[in-house]
Amino acid sequence: MTTDDFTLDPRLAADTLHIGDLALSRVLLMDDARFPWLILVPRRPEVSEITDLSGPDSAALWEEVRLTVGVMQALAKPDKVNVAALGNVVAQLHVHVVGRFLSDPAWPGPVWGHGSRTPYPLHARAQLAERAGALFAAA
Repeated sequence: MTTDDFTLDPRLAADTLHIGDLALSRVLLMDDARFPWLILVPRRPEVSEITDLSGPDSAALWEEVRLTVGVMQALAKPDKVNVAALGNVVAQLHVHVVGRFLSDPAWPGPVWGHGSRTPYPLHARAQLAERAGALFAAA
């Protein structure tokens, strides 16, 4: 399989900002100012489960998750980083890396289904995306 057939799910595209691409995954910033939130989407068509990936792609994804957790820690200095691949709403395989704070509005529960998404002001979103991109480049 090649990445030529990859198309980002429209729901992910609508709620995120493209930060860049790693070897396997597209990196997205969730446009929700309540939580620092990155999403990895392996650029493989028609993959919905981690177990659908080949062995090498699966290993690459977990390395990219490890890298992204490090970026999240440097970017937001959260109290905890949550990593999840749910896919209940968007079937396309994607991995959430969410910085959590003891003071965040959903703590200690999950971020999903808690209130409404609050988009970043455009300047703040651009700054965060630039910082995240620089952290990925330096990693």
